[in-house]
Amino acid sequence: MIGQKNYYTDLFSIDVPQMERLVGEALSGGGDYADLYFENTAFRDLYLRDGVVSSGGYHIDYGVGIRTLVGEKTGYAYTESTDMKAMLSAAQAAAAISPGIFIPSDKPTVAFKGSPNPSADRYPVERDWREWDTAEGAAFLGRLDKMIRARDSRVVKVIGMISCQMSDIMMFNSRGELKYDTRPMGTVAVSLVMGSGDKVRNNHVSRSYRIGAEMLTDALAEEMAGEALRNIDDRFEAKRPEKGGAMSVVMGAGASGILLHEAMGHAFEADFNRKGQSVFSDRMGSRICAGGINIVDDGTIRGNRGALNFDDEGVPGQKTYMVEDGVLASYLHDRISASWYGVRPTGNGRRESFRYNPVPRMRATYMEGGNSTPEEIISSVKKGIYVDEFANGQVKIGEGDFTFYVKSGYMIENGRLGRPVCDLNIIGNGPKALADIVAVGNDARIDDGAWTCGKEQNVPVSCGIPTVRVENLIVGGEN
Repeated sequence: MIGQKNYYTDLFSIDVPQMERLVGEALSGGGDYADLYFENTAFRDLYLRDGVVSSGGYHIDYGVGIRTLVGEKTGYAYTESTDMKAMLSAAQAAAAISPGIFIPSDKPTVAFKGSPNPSADRYPVERDWREWDTAEGAAFLGRLDKMIRARDSRVVKVIGMISCQMSDIMMFNSRGELKYDTRPMGTVAVSLVMGSGDKVRNNHVSRSYRIGAEMLTDALAEEMAGEALRNIDDRFEAKRPEKGGAMSVVMGAGASGILLHEAMGHAFEADFNRKGQSVFSDRMGSRICAGGINIVDDGTIRGNRGALNFDDEGVPGQKTYMVEDGVLASYLHDRISASWYGVRPTGNGRRESFRYNPVPRMRATYMEGGNSTPEEIISSVKKGIYVDEFANGQVKIGEGDFTFYVKSGYMIENGRLGRPVCDLNIIGNGPKALADIVAVGNDARIDDGAWTCGKEQNVPVSCGIPTVRVENLIVGGEN
């Protein structure tokens, strides 16, 4: 949501002339750009264990970060006070990166003038989380716990969580751009432990949106309870494949997009490419996969966990095609990399809080749908694996090599889903996996789980993918 300008200036006890003085101080050593990032975030969480809401917390994070840029070098300082004396001290610390004389940049600059537009707000809030009744959250978690236990007697333990926050953000820079908004985030998560005989299985389900407390409905509880116990009989029967090796892998729509995010998305972030650390550093404009494949990073999806009215540098949120019709079309840029490449920033400058300087980060990363049905894709595989749920993985940005752990899936035998499998690794290479995509489903879906991306600092993201068939990935087995 977007309030009036004076709400933010009053909150941080500052006016525009004072902000101009601060950026002037940050540039006093000879920098060529400076910006201010004010933040006031109220956090709240509740936890349910053993049927009882037994813990919770509330705290506020408040402060301002001040950045000075000298070419590609960054000076950064922050203070947890918006007292003018403290902010001037932080500005002087940021200015210390400067060489003492102004060195004009020969790179083009882009200005984003104008006030935030409430009618274009991407964060719908009917009920502010700061005014939310904790007792309502406790009742919601209690209902969710009872719904899950009533559906299956094998449920041994339920841990439920609600986490919410409201972040008031205001930014100002040496180009005179002033941006502000209030960013909501609501997250519900539930973890289960289930037992049958000597077998134990667990599952985790989450939902996270940039909306208000209106998200806590009975319909959401029913949806999460159903997903938490989906295919539970198969989970108890699942085993590792008897034989591994190179084979076709069909990735299910939705949450399988985490492999796209990790194995490919990070390699498209412009800082890795600017520094020559990405396998795609010299591939701009080249064909990297089959025609018809489009891979997007999108900050414009209303209410999505990765949505942004504007990024943490004040650049408007936008939809960026990284791969268009199989061709590498764009990296993900912050202001530094955009200036270095001589292009417009894509709205990907993000930071965890005012304590961090922004760097290129993803938002909602997904592949657009193709022409095949999921049934057609599965039926085209003689022998392979259908991945139902990925877990954690590891990626080498420079080489593009990745390893992902498959929590659950199915063997594909003669075009049909066969016995359930679990606890196996899939090994591959990002560029090669892209080139080896041979079928894309028409069922593209963005997963609404509580995805968080770590790259020295944590930011909320989301991911998605249609059903996709990839050839020649290495699948781990018993032998």
